[in-house]
Amino acid sequence: MMKKTLPLLLLAAGLLFPALAQADPIEGRWKMPSGNDATIAPCSGGFCLTYVNGPFKGKQFGRMTPSGTGTYEGTVTDYTRNGREFTGKGKLSGDTLSVSGCVLGGLICRSQELKRV
Repeated sequence: MMKKTLPLLLLAAGLLFPALAQADPIEGRWKMPSGNDATIAPCSGGFCLTYVNGPFKGKQFGRMTPSGTGTYEGTVTDYTRNGREFTGKGKLSGDTLSVSGCVLGGLICRSQELKRV
C-alpha cells in the first residue's frame, strides 16, 4: 500500500506547489557592461546582487525585491563612486535585465543592461 501511495503523494505535492520548485527568473549569473559578472540569488526576502569577479569580487552591491511581473525595486551600491548608494529599478525581458538607479530624488540617474550568462 505504501509503495503505491508515496508516488501519488509526491505527484500531488508537485502539482499543488509548483512555485516552490521554481527559481525566480531574475536568479542566475549576469554579464555587466564592465565585462565583470554578477550573481543574483535569494536573500532576506528579496534578491542580492554580488560581484563574481573583478576588483570587487565577492562584494554584495545590491538588493532587489519583486514589484510586479518581471519588475524589481531596491538599492545598488556603486563602489567605483566611493560606495554611493542609488535607489533603483529593474525590468527583466528575456535574457536582458535593464537596471536604472537615481540619487538626489531622481536628479541624477544612470542605467545599464545586464545580459544573462
